[in-house]
Amino acid sequence: MRKKFYFAISIIATVGCIQQAAAQKSTIKFEAGIGLSGFIYQGDLTPSQLGSYRTLRPGISLWGARMLNPFLSLRGVINLGGLHGNDSKYATPKYRQQRNFSFSSSLLEISVLAIYNFSGNNEYIKLSPYVFAGLGFLFLKTNTDYSGFNASFFGSESWVVSGLGTDIAHGPAQRIPIIPLGAGVRYPISSYLSIAFETNYRLFYTDYLDGFSRSAGASKKDHYYSHSLSLIYAFSNDKSIKCPVIKP
Repeated sequence: MRKKFYFAISIIATVGCIQQAAAQKSTIKFEAGIGLSGFIYQGDLTPSQLGSYRTLRPGISLWGARMLNPFLSLRGVINLGGLHGNDSKYATPKYRQQRNFSFSSSLLEISVLAIYNFSGNNEYIKLSPYVFAGLGFLFLKTNTDYSGFNASFFGSESWVVSGLGTDIAHGPAQRIPIIPLGAGVRYPISSYLSIAFETNYRLFYTDYLDGFSRSAGASKKDHYYSHSLSLIYAFSNDKSIKCPVIKP
């Protein structure tokens, strides 16, 4: 009878322990990430509206995030990278070889993003698609080059010639408020490590990202975007309960 009593108590205690442990399972509250990025310039010195991968520049990103609920988190991000554009990379239209403008920029980007996880899976135990949006600030150090410009090809009365003087006097943008928008997907490779791929597009309002505007087509504003591959470490707040061993 005593053995049966202890056996019944053991079963009840074990079931209760499992239920309570499930209710208080390990949760992810914070995470940190590091990523490698490629920055693509969109502006007057590329022939495509989508920008050109011929002038892609590498970068690195560092960030930390706080989980607010299973669907939503906040992320603080620092991006370091560069942007580049060069008319001479493109044979058509023919004027690009004669205009021959180019620029190179180093950039520092600081932003705060709201991340929405479609699967409600901020424990990240399976493939997780997400979208994000936020606010940030871009700091640029830009060098422009117009030394190969063939003014005689355009003529002294051309708006390209007159516009270049205006652009030189204005100078490239140095500090720009930005709105990052993007999407990504992440996949767990262990209990605390994940990999993620995402694309981040920046909205802002300036045509002097590259230092050229009046001489290159002021009707179209400049932009840029990036693709990144990141490694993410999740910090667990372990509240799991260890079930006791009951001996008769």
